[in-house]
Amino acid sequence: MNTQTSRAPVRRVSRPAGAHGFTLLEVLVAIVVLSFGVLGAVGLQAAALQANREARNQSTAVALGRELGDLMRGNKDIAIATSGNPYLIDFTGTLPGANPTCAPCTTATQVAEFNMRDWLTRVSDALPGVRVVVCFDATPYAGADGLPEWSCSNDGGVAVVKIGWTRLSTQSGASEPDRAVRPAVVLPLIAGSST
Repeated sequence: MNTQTSRAPVRRVSRPAGAHGFTLLEVLVAIVVLSFGVLGAVGLQAAALQANREARNQSTAVALGRELGDLMRGNKDIAIATSGNPYLIDFTGTLPGANPTCAPCTTATQVAEFNMRDWLTRVSDALPGVRVVVCFDATPYAGADGLPEWSCSNDGGVAVVKIGWTRLSTQSGASEPDRAVRPAVVLPLIAGSST
């Protein structure tokens, strides 16, 4: 008995001489394309996080500005004064001197000083590198470009709170944060009237 089994001849697939390793090249190109896609997604995520942080800071600044308006309305006789008014400030990080516990606050001016110190403490804790200007200003958006400015007209018009903070730079290679060149939030504060 013949134990040999017949096998079909093995046919080798021959490739042209320049086609060797073509699959490896396709894989490398796919990896490069995938890498660019992942880097794009990471960049979008970083931009979204920064936009979220700015929106949160903006919301916090508006809430704090509205709170200051409420404090001023509660002490309107001092808040509408054009001189000797503790509510009118240019704050860049140094808290004004006031009785920190307000014990006892016997005058409306002492209450205003206490309110401002407490409010500014919370503002400086909530916003990075904050600058706050509270003044009477009829033209907070002065200038040819219509953008808000830190300067005040001090004309006895409407009291305005201007708040700006340090922003992280989105420009590549920038190691310093952007300082508040212009106010990010400008709110009119209606303290009341003298009548």
